[in-house]
Amino acid sequence: MTTPPRLALVIGSTRPQRFADKPADWLEERATTRGDLTVDRLDLRDFDLPFFEKGDLYAPSADSRVRAWQEAIGRYDGYLFVVAEYNHAMTAVLKNALDQATVEWRRKPFSAFGYGSVGGARAVENLRTAAIELQMVPSKFSAHLGGGDLFRVHPFGGNGPMSDIAEAITPSVDAMFDDLAWWATVLREARAVPAAA
Repeated sequence: MTTPPRLALVIGSTRPQRFADKPADWLEERATTRGDLTVDRLDLRDFDLPFFEKGDLYAPSADSRVRAWQEAIGRYDGYLFVVAEYNHAMTAVLKNALDQATVEWRRKPFSAFGYGSVGGARAVENLRTAAIELQMVPSKFSAHLGGGDLFRVHPFGGNGPMSDIAEAITPSVDAMFDDLAWWATVLREARAVPAAA
């Protein structure tokens, strides 16, 4: 039996009052019910990344903070981003984090859990465009939390538990995890072939 692929759950907001932790906790809990993948949280708050300024995208970074980020993400088989929508786009800190690596992202699958007024759809689409340019493999499936469901669980609204809206979002989340597990397994094997390097 092969080892289940490891996914990084990347929290893409660093605001002190961010909402991201609530869905991230729920996603981690949901992932523990599965046997086909494991999920670890990577919080951008834990990485003191400078603004992107690297000249040679493929040479090792001279900055130890950037190398720490590259090493952290490089050990995963795929990624699930928790994406807040700020002004119709992903956060600046998430875009900066994406730009700080190249080979570590390559030929690995990703999806996103977006939240915002329209479920973070514009931010997730913005993320997809950047991630595809980094040669990541997009999952067709993502999950979106917006409208009435968002305000049922957001502190600015009802501040209820995620279980209050689980029935509405679980099918999307399960489809996303199913797809990520499949792609992460297939691509991990494909990356082992020398021609894929």
